[in-house]
Amino acid sequence: MGRVVMYASVSVDGFIADENDQPGPVFDWLMSGDVPLDESGALKVSQASFDYTRPYWDQVGATIVGRHVFDLTDGWDGVPPGGVEHVVVVTHRPAPEGWDPAAPFHFVDSIEAAVTKAQELAGDRIVEVSAGDVGGQVFAAGLVDEVRMDVAPVVFGTGKRFFGPIDAQQLLEDPVDVIPGAGVLHLRYRVKR
Repeated sequence: MGRVVMYASVSVDGFIADENDQPGPVFDWLMSGDVPLDESGALKVSQASFDYTRPYWDQVGATIVGRHVFDLTDGWDGVPPGGVEHVVVVTHRPAPEGWDPAAPFHFVDSIEAAVTKAQELAGDRIVEVSAGDVGGQVFAAGLVDEVRMDVAPVVFGTGKRFFGPIDAQQLLEDPVDVIPGAGVLHLRYRVKR
């Protein structure tokens, strides 16, 4: 099984979006360089960010998100983001009316079922868990192996927390990676077991 990685861009004070679910400048680093990060050419980052991010993105086999993110993005119109092959959506509601059953989206009703399904789909590749409420639940359940953060130089003060509503202390190991890029600091930690 591939490792489970909780990942998102985040403000310095630990928020992935403001109170209105707007990420604001936490994604500015994705347009702060001159190296295309994907085939679209819309995302351009510094060479350091490309060298760190592109190999990671290429290893992700499945992404776990909550229904809230799925709804905010309109299910990415049935096409998983960033070249990911499968998206597992944690929800207590059925797929939206008229949803194409052939789309590579899988709807499950618990974080445990989500991790199991995502690992099955990803095989030896990485299972990425979107930060926020669902990610925090997966983290609190002890199912996350690594935490990756793209820290943007902004302070929100309030908003949607990276670790969601987690209310227990959890230790991480010393950083495995600390990579400065243009408008971002890439961090990677292993979860201490």
